[in-house]
Amino acid sequence: HVQLVESGGGSVQAGGTLRLSCVASGTSFTWRYVAWLRQTPGKEREAVAAIYPGGGTTFTADSVKGRFTISHDDKKDILYLQMNSLKPEDTAKYYCATGFTGQWPLHALEANKYTYWGRGTQVTVS
Repeated sequence: HVQLVESGGGSVQAGGTLRLSCVASGTSFTWRYVAWLRQTPGKEREAVAAIYPGGGTTFTADSVKGRFTISHDDKKDILYLQMNSLKPEDTAKYYCATGFTGQWPLHALEANKYTYWGRGTQVTVS
């Protein structure tokens, strides 16, 4: 049974930074396609970054390119999302996700191709 737990969210001012973390139980990130998704009330879930840790390939959405970086600590098996130069429009609940069902890398940034995600961590930028 796969469980994902996100942490690191909070409230920051515009221009600030946060680093989100995600740990998994019941699986390892290393040989899975994983992503960070975000969602605001009334909007569809959006994939902001994706990675295949086993190969090191990463993808980043245009909306956060140059500001957000997805990474994976191989030794600790922790997934990270480093978020710099945060903007009010980055306010959302952020989820790490796996259980990829699409074609990689074609669908790497399609949120609906990920079938497992955690409870999320709230990021608020003012």
